[in-house]
Amino acid sequence: MSYRDVASKPVLVWAAVSVGARMPVAMAPLALVFLVRERPGGYSLGAMLAAAYVIGEIVGAPLLGLRMRAERARRPLAVGLALGALCFGALGALPHAHPVALAALAFGAGAAPAAAPGALRALLTSVVPDRSVAQALSTESMLTFAIWAVAPAAATGLALGAAPNLPLLLAAALMGASVAGLWLLPAGWTADAADRGGESMVRLLLRAWPVFVTGAASLSMLALAELVLPALLEQRGIEVGWAGPLLAGLAIGSGVGSFVYGLRAWPGRLRTQSLVMMLTVSGCVALVSVLPSAAVMAAVLAVAGFFQAGAMLTRNLMLREILPPSALAAGYSVMYAAVGAGYAASGSLAGALLNAVAPSTAILAGVGLALVLTVVGAVAEVRPVPKCAPYGDRVLHKSAS
Repeated sequence: MSYRDVASKPVLVWAAVSVGARMPVAMAPLALVFLVRERPGGYSLGAMLAAAYVIGEIVGAPLLGLRMRAERARRPLAVGLALGALCFGALGALPHAHPVALAALAFGAGAAPAAAPGALRALLTSVVPDRSVAQALSTESMLTFAIWAVAPAAATGLALGAAPNLPLLLAAALMGASVAGLWLLPAGWTADAADRGGESMVRLLLRAWPVFVTGAASLSMLALAELVLPALLEQRGIEVGWAGPLLAGLAIGSGVGSFVYGLRAWPGRLRTQSLVMMLTVSGCVALVSVLPSAAVMAAVLAVAGFFQAGAMLTRNLMLREILPPSALAAGYSVMYAAVGAGYAASGSLAGALLNAVAPSTAILAGVGLALVLTVVGAVAEVRPVPKCAPYGDRVLHKSAS
């Protein structure tokens, strides 16, 4: 197995479109805070706008993903991205609008393009050979981590160095450019509703609920690392400025983990790989809560990032085993919503606990929540999952080969 098949012109075009579609998503929460921070109660308003944006993503991803048709994905994908670009542009052009109007625009900016990550992932796997799907998903993961590493710095630099509304105007331009790039990609991917064996889309997605639960658990760990780390450093008497390098190490570890996972076929079933990686990540995050040294924290967080990337990749590969091609975009979109909900739930729990307990205790409570979700998903995955014909026959044949 190698990345040779991924180094192709269609994948390069896909990468350019994906950067245009996803960079605004990574910039949005911080950009919304900077947009209104100089208004009275600016930080509270910024947090409210960021929350409205995330809620829009969580609501829009499954609703729009369910309506995505594999063979005609381009048109709804283009409409969603165009509406998202308009909402981002309106936010940048109207920074002094009423808070309710800004919240509505933030919700729209999150909801309208929310099905794009799932559809773009399905498009990516359609332009590479079946044998290279794992490498394609690893490449996507590395690109995503790179975007999330660059976007906060870009939003901060533009907002503080130029104008508070400039990050949102840039987001609008990037998302608009991604719409044009869609016409350089296939209109969709080969699939037919007949591959569902007469089952409804909702019933198919309900079959995959354990995958969504463990996906939510996976990203809840990232919420703990990002949101509670500054408070934990203060508790340990470590300079809070270490939070940035520590999180950068986490992102680097995730990028390396994504690359390594795609290098070869790993032993064991996907659900076993996922469980081992999730337990490793949980152990690393729990260990961070009791470590006294920033240097050791950095090493442990890098290891956590390494295995967290693999855990998310196994989730996406499992969806390909469970769902037929016509349901993949919807499945990826529901996964997108699930991991967002996991991030929000873990962050909210830790934030509430910080008012009553030490940061280290809040982290351990969040790890406990993630472990409960992991065990629930893992136990449910042990049960045999019926596959819909003729897709099930194809999957079983491929698994045996």
